[in-house]
Amino acid sequence: MTQTLPIDVRPPPDHYDLSVETLIIGAGACGLVAALSAQEAGQQVLVIEADPTPSGSTALSAGLIPAAGTSFQRKAGIEDTAELFTKDIQSKAKGENEQALVDVLTGNAADVIDWLVAKHGLPLSVVTNFDYPGHSRRRMHGLPTRSGGELIDALRGACEAASIDIICNRRAQILYRDNDRVCGAAVTTPDTYFEHIGCHKLILACNGFGGNRDLVEELTPEIKDAVWFGHDGNRGEAIHWGRALEADLRHLEAYQGHGNVAHPHGILITWATMTEGGFQVNNGGERFWNEAQGYSEAARAVLSQPQGIAYAIFDSRIAAIARQFEDFKNAEAAGAIHKGDTIEGLARSLSLPESELATTLADIPRGQPDVFGRTFPSTPLSAPFFGVRVTGALFHTQGGLRTDDNARVLDTGGTAIPGLFAGGGAACGVSGTGDSGYLSGNGLLSAVVLGRLAGLAQ
Repeated sequence: MTQTLPIDVRPPPDHYDLSVETLIIGAGACGLVAALSAQEAGQQVLVIEADPTPSGSTALSAGLIPAAGTSFQRKAGIEDTAELFTKDIQSKAKGENEQALVDVLTGNAADVIDWLVAKHGLPLSVVTNFDYPGHSRRRMHGLPTRSGGELIDALRGACEAASIDIICNRRAQILYRDNDRVCGAAVTTPDTYFEHIGCHKLILACNGFGGNRDLVEELTPEIKDAVWFGHDGNRGEAIHWGRALEADLRHLEAYQGHGNVAHPHGILITWATMTEGGFQVNNGGERFWNEAQGYSEAARAVLSQPQGIAYAIFDSRIAAIARQFEDFKNAEAAGAIHKGDTIEGLARSLSLPESELATTLADIPRGQPDVFGRTFPSTPLSAPFFGVRVTGALFHTQGGLRTDDNARVLDTGGTAIPGLFAGGGAACGVSGTGDSGYLSGNGLLSAVVLGRLAGLAQ
């Protein structure tokens, strides 16, 4: 018979329909990296995914993974260390992160990048032609199209080449616990039947709770009215299970926003449009904040403007840099990117007041801080000019289950819960306690490093 199961933790059933050594819930970057790592460690692996195909939040991202001290950086002449990376993360988050977790992520990221390339053939490279806010070195690594869709497809291809079983259209709802040990899960099928799966090790790679409006309103109310730009499957199961297991849940108010999503097209516009010298204005053609702070806090800044709308203004030089991102090319193809041979012409195209936008451009000081505290590059924007109408969005949550240096989930007393591991959005990240602590790439950093550690653990 069919049944509807709540999100819960229960004693194990009398029998399992199947048993595996390592069960992974979620086939995003975290889950797929964990699967590759677990198989490498000699474990029998099964990945279950709620969607028809693996995608998740990873597919919606730019697919860039920050890492310090990689072979790609060395070849590019970039001197970087895990210590510098750690300092950047803690500086952005104002020291709110648990130091041990930051050290684990920064200390292992380079090895994960080099392993993905050497072992699984992912054609990663370091971004060398622009800087991300808060990073003191160029350490973002991505695939040729700089898209998360390409990253998830590459990881899925690696899993298929390794004959790892990934079963889609299966959503986990019950975790089974025998005494203190997590030992399996009940998952629903498309026909709402459920299957019991036993395991020795269970890895939560099911991301956060951004797609659960009730949890967003409860835990991150300041961003509850933003466009949800993450994956709808992020329903917060890890939070519910964590509460039932008395796990240590940290920084649940933390999230990654973005203030540069083309509206109404719903296409991400790379923040390189800002870091390379562009700026944002409201519908009065006036700037309203320091765009150099970062794209996560930009979400609230943009949403605070009339109708929650802003306009990103840049030039042809910056547009050429942005075209390395597939999303930007898609935005151009969709007609979201406007062009003007003069700043007044661009204003007309965007329905902005011409004189106000021209004055805003002319009043930007070069080489010294402006009234918002931003110092622009010495070279001003030049014709032709480009612009795009944008809004603020919630991408994913950053709080979650506290983990140790092997990605084991800890209870409120600091003791590892036997059999349970977590990574990515299911785990507490390193973005502090709000939105401004998010350093570019923190989401995928946590996903691939904790996924790797969880998979290798016995």
